[in-house]
Amino acid sequence: MGLQIDIAAVTANWRALAARAPGARCAAVVKADAYGLGAARVAPALYAAGARDFFVALASEGRALRPHLPDDARISILSGHMPGEDLTGLVPVLNSPEQFFRDRALRPGKPFAIQLDSGMNRLGMEAPEWAAIRAEALAAGPDFIMSHLACADEPDHPANPAQLAAFREMTRGCEGVPLSLAATGGILLGPDYHFDMVRPGIGLYGGLPFAEAQQTVRLSLRVIQTRAVAKGEMVGYGASYIADRPCRIATVDAGYADGVLRSLSGKGAMLYSGDTGCPIVGRVSMDLITVDVTALEDVPETLDLICAHQPIDRLADLAGTIGYEILTALRQRYARSWS
Repeated sequence: MGLQIDIAAVTANWRALAARAPGARCAAVVKADAYGLGAARVAPALYAAGARDFFVALASEGRALRPHLPDDARISILSGHMPGEDLTGLVPVLNSPEQFFRDRALRPGKPFAIQLDSGMNRLGMEAPEWAAIRAEALAAGPDFIMSHLACADEPDHPANPAQLAAFREMTRGCEGVPLSLAATGGILLGPDYHFDMVRPGIGLYGGLPFAEAQQTVRLSLRVIQTRAVAKGEMVGYGASYIADRPCRIATVDAGYADGVLRSLSGKGAMLYSGDTGCPIVGRVSMDLITVDVTALEDVPETLDLICAHQPIDRLADLAGTIGYEILTALRQRYARSWS
């Protein structure tokens, strides 16, 4: 089995999103091992394309990434400054007054950023908290101030202008400090949301809401065995599939231990030669998937689960989830190749 990753497509998507916000610095979100595609490969390619700002979720991710990027690349930690963390060479995005005072006590003079809660109620300082430390925080010279949109993938959602207004109000008078509000969806909302820095994530990797994104991954699974199944015979655990006609079933070498979601059981298809669908039948098990290949004249060595004709968001629709989960669920058992 193999996960083929198109680095050139990732960098093309970064350039395309950067072009949507020409007045802003374009960062790159590479958390969760670059959404499963390999941050040690993806981030240096994005640096070569022009990115200088990188975001990860955890300090441990930042420490793992730091040796792969030049010193002028800034790696920001979205979880901020947690107790006991080694933040050498990293920029914590401080989410609370507690984090701010911890960081300034332990890292005086070191770079930091601030996250404000503009209405999502997840991370960041709420307006009264920010007002209480604002003067001291600004005097310390934050690298940037950011917030995050909750509904940017729904352009007409009223939360978007409400959060924009809240962010503007909370940052009024912060001249000279770069501001950032937009991830992929926010970039697509237009210039009002761009400010000084944008932070694309899922759009870099071929996912919605960036519908024009180039596809970045192809997941090909090996056929281990095929067998003839008679009408009335079962396939897989729980006898959840009973053949309604004589058919030929192929077993391929991946399952939910590899990030192929169990909710795909009996749904969708694997593809051969681009667009010939072979329905998934029975349950997705830990290491194996069973596929009806009756329609194929010859059974190939591999079948595709993710490809141009079945991108991550189409597979996500079948699984009842989102493209983010499809990508980040992919496990390390796949042989990865980058081009």
